[in-house]
Amino acid sequence: MKSKIYMGLLIILAIFHGSFLRAEAAKQIDYKSAGFKAVAQQFACTCGCGQDHYECDPNTCNLTTEFKADLVDMMNKGWDKDKIREYYVNIYGEEILTSPEKSGFSLTAWVLPFVVIGAAGIAVFFIIRKWVKKKGTEEDVAEYESPGDEVEGEILSSIIDEERKKYL
Repeated sequence: MKSKIYMGLLIILAIFHGSFLRAEAAKQIDYKSAGFKAVAQQFACTCGCGQDHYECDPNTCNLTTEFKADLVDMMNKGWDKDKIREYYVNIYGEEILTSPEKSGFSLTAWVLPFVVIGAAGIAVFFIIRKWVKKKGTEEDVAEYESPGDEVEGEILSSIIDEERKKYL
């Protein structure tokens, strides 16, 4: 009876021990994990391809291979996304980031183009509105008629009247 109890406890211990190993193995980060993707996508590749490190092709770029290996090592050591970001910004500056931080001068650089485009649109609106108002308020200028034009008009109208009288 005691041997059955010991055997049951041994089996339960083996089951729980195996689950602890699987849980520890699940904590390991690899290149296909969502956490790695979120971290790698915030850094621009410095090879000149214009992509982030997650999308950059490791077959053509040795820089991204080393960078990805460093990211995996840092994440497996327990570094979080913000700590890794801060580490690389301290080394390379904000140029390494795919999207600049939204504070200080970077915020101005993000907002200023939209403000300028909006102000230019408003200015164009008011200029066109002013032109339309100015055109509508102008009085029609009567054409200058010379006395010769009046005489020709009278002669033409008398000829037309005579022709009407002939046929009517």
